[in-house]
Amino acid sequence: MSDSGRALAGVRVLALEQYMSAPYCSLLLADAGAEVIKIERPGAGDPRRAIPPFVERNGVRMGVGFMAYNRNKKSLALNLKSDEGRDLYRSLVSKSDVVVENLRPGSVDRMGLGYEALSKANPGLIYTAVSGFGRLPGREGPYGDWPSFDVVAEAMGGVMHMIGFADKPPSPSIYGMPDLYAGMAAAHGVSMALYRRSVTGRGQFVDSAMYDGVLSLNERMISLAANTGARPARGDAPGFYPRGLLSVSDGYVAFTIPDDIMWRRFCRMLDRPDLLDDPRCDSPAARTENRAFLDEVVGPVFADLTRDEAVQRLLAVGVPAGPVQTSDDLLVCPQLEARGVRVSVEYEGLGELQFVRTPLLTSDAPDVPVNPAPALGGDTRHILTDVLELSEAEVSRLAAEAVIGTD
Repeated sequence: MSDSGRALAGVRVLALEQYMSAPYCSLLLADAGAEVIKIERPGAGDPRRAIPPFVERNGVRMGVGFMAYNRNKKSLALNLKSDEGRDLYRSLVSKSDVVVENLRPGSVDRMGLGYEALSKANPGLIYTAVSGFGRLPGREGPYGDWPSFDVVAEAMGGVMHMIGFADKPPSPSIYGMPDLYAGMAAAHGVSMALYRRSVTGRGQFVDSAMYDGVLSLNERMISLAANTGARPARGDAPGFYPRGLLSVSDGYVAFTIPDDIMWRRFCRMLDRPDLLDDPRCDSPAARTENRAFLDEVVGPVFADLTRDEAVQRLLAVGVPAGPVQTSDDLLVCPQLEARGVRVSVEYEGLGELQFVRTPLLTSDAPDVPVNPAPALGGDTRHILTDVLELSEAEVSRLAAEAVIGTD
């Protein structure tokens, strides 16, 4: 492991992971310079390898979702149902700094591979569990052993209750949002634990729950209900207006007027100074109550403008605004280009593919590495010979006995 100038260079992470939440955590760590060894089942691997949509070219096929969240990692195909496989895993843990894991609650403990067992052999181990409802001993709660996916976390965290229209059923948000947020929180926890270990010399258990994460994003629901008696629901006004979407000639523009200062600027742009003295508009509460009136005033002003024209008019008077962008817009957005958000990754047989980098930039290392997601078991032989110092003959025996898988 060479020092690349990245913050986590020299940190070794074992990622016993699948689907999205833990893989996004370990992707963040990999982008920060950590060596991430992804543990996968021989012959099958992470289930996301087989989940569409796929990129298929020249006889090569890979799942787009798998590629998106597994860049810059190594793949070790290891049969943890075998005694030798579990022993190899323990040996790797003894030479690692971090474990990131999101198997079903109880799975690793039944195999003797949970935090309590592993930390005895490696007291400096930082064990990070990403789950639906939390696994910190003593804080599991009554739902701690429930499996969970994104829609469950969004439903129970109140997000679905808030999305959509008052006369329509609850609606989910973007696919996988709770997974990615839980993964991001877990990566933050790993960073804190690594720093703490530099002070105490001891590792610890890091617990990231999707349910907790969704509720932290939706904290306004709890804050209002507990402290004001309000019961936020779909279709409710946010407490200030105008806010939301403007229909323009080629799509929509989003904007917001959160206070009276911006309201005065907005009225000047509309050339409607009379609104400044109109009691229907003289406070955020009044404007919220009279939304229908304001929609009739504002809508016609923007209807014939393009998105660019509308945004420029709003920005000129200091009103936050932006176009509602489609995937085609995002593929050519100059801001994303300047920020290096779209990264190109070269895959053998597939050519150059585009993905989105993880969001954080640092001045020391602003460009993230762009190594492709690994082939299943593609690094098994190298990891066992280099990290565990096994002989080539021993690795070949383990492969023949289905303890490991190689590409």
